[in-house]
Amino acid sequence: MPLSIPRPLVRLNQSFIFIFATMFIISSNWLFLAVPLSAGLMGLLFKFNPVIKAGKPFLKKPLNTYIPEDAEQQQFNQKIAVTLLTISLLADISSIQWLANTAAIMVALASLIAILGFCIGCFVRYQWKQIQYRRSQHSS
Repeated sequence: MPLSIPRPLVRLNQSFIFIFATMFIISSNWLFLAVPLSAGLMGLLFKFNPVIKAGKPFLKKPLNTYIPEDAEQQQFNQKIAVTLLTISLLADISSIQWLANTAAIMVALASLIAILGFCIGCFVRYQWKQIQYRRSQHSS
């Protein structure tokens, strides 16, 4: 796995998730959840995200000239998105529409906020790392 991912490809993936989650919220069609969930699972399980792969040929400059995004952080963010999309899909299948919509709204908002410049997943991971650090300091 690369150490970094060019920011335009990360933004493409965020936009993809936002669009599909929003389309689910509007239409209640489960296929709009299945598409980004499938792409996200492929990225996590096989280290092959078809959205990022499809976007690479459209980049005009060499990959290393774009602002890099940490690949490990993006994997963490993808785990959160996949979890929320899974909850939403399972809730939709189980006819628990309030939960399906809530999880879809959460992933849509998180991806939109990330596109606008603030990464909620990054903040959550940073806080988790701080907790781990403080615990290690107390136990030593």
